[in-house]
Amino acid sequence: MSLLEDVGSRDNWRCWVCDEPVDADKSVNDPRGPSVDSRTNDRKSKVTERLAHRACNSRKGAVKVVIAWPDRLQVIEPAPLIAVADRLERKGGREIVARSPARKDAEAAADWLVDRFSRLTPGLPVTASVDAGGGQFLVALVAGRR
Repeated sequence: MSLLEDVGSRDNWRCWVCDEPVDADKSVNDPRGPSVDSRTNDRKSKVTERLAHRACNSRKGAVKVVIAWPDRLQVIEPAPLIAVADRLERKGGREIVARSPARKDAEAAADWLVDRFSRLTPGLPVTASVDAGGGQFLVALVAGRR
């Protein structure tokens, strides 16, 4: 098996940048085709190669990668998820990542975050919590250990 096939299988053929499916049968030269991305140069990182669309991989070389929060989530001051992932992988612990005016919105954000981090940081399980405070609801991620 090739590195591309190994990484694609491990990442369930989803782009780590945009979280969209990657077609394993597309040409590696096609913008939506598969490529292996070295997400980090950190030797301590558990996952150094990730699957990305060719265009997502090429674009991130020129622009800092930003994992977009879905527009459907009603959150205020959402944290930059790449930085959150890096800190949680390095230090563990708990980090506030957003706040919402309603518990239902905060819970939807928490559910999305746990799902998204399962692919963004596959070696680091995370849970989310929603806590009331100051007339709003805080969404936090907690890094677990396997």
